[in-house]
Amino acid sequence: MVAVCALGGLFLTYGLDGQAPARYRNFELGSAVASVSALAGIASSEAKTLHRRPAVLQELEWRPSHWSPGSTAASTDPVEQIRFSFYDDQLFRVAVDYAHERTEGMSGADIIEAISAVYGPPLPRTARTRRLPSRLEIESGSPVARWGDADYLVALYQTSAYGAAFRLIVMELRLDDLARKAESQALRLDEQEAPRREIARQTKERDDGRAAADKARITNKGVFKP
Repeated sequence: MVAVCALGGLFLTYGLDGQAPARYRNFELGSAVASVSALAGIASSEAKTLHRRPAVLQELEWRPSHWSPGSTAASTDPVEQIRFSFYDDQLFRVAVDYAHERTEGMSGADIIEAISAVYGPPLPRTARTRRLPSRLEIESGSPVARWGDADYLVALYQTSAYGAAFRLIVMELRLDDLARKAESQALRLDEQEAPRREIARQTKERDDGRAAADKARITNKGVFKP
């Protein structure tokens, strides 16, 4: 029970109010890359651009310090890593991986209890949704519980790769839908343009080779003595 209270406290001490699915700790969905990076204490240039069209899709990864701010004591924060996803400079998804050693021995019910202190009671397991899970959700392991409403979704997963480790995904459904459509279109455009890009690459490679050979010819011809 102490572990559950500690985990719930860590959610709350980062500024989340109860029933607030639009946030994870101090990170608010819809925020710009610059705002999220400033809160995390990392440079916005660390954001990786995945696609530039038909929309700009970016990701920013953050590993919180293992030490308490201003102290030599080890941090008790259970977060191992957070991945922020952006659609046209709007935060639409936060994927949180909890460190195995910080959740070791805790059951899914323990984690649900702690998260429910922030987001309220989980949705009934019988609640149906027409929304298909994203690739990230499918890769996250076994679904444990869900919170949210028509606009936001908070989902807890037990990952299969590292035993009883847990992942929490918080997302804004409208932006998530737009991001998934944009990614699908971007992949389709990449596939359609692949032959043209390959021809352009080969042409540039051939032109560069000719230019290098011409330069070498001029240099060597000027000093060549039989």
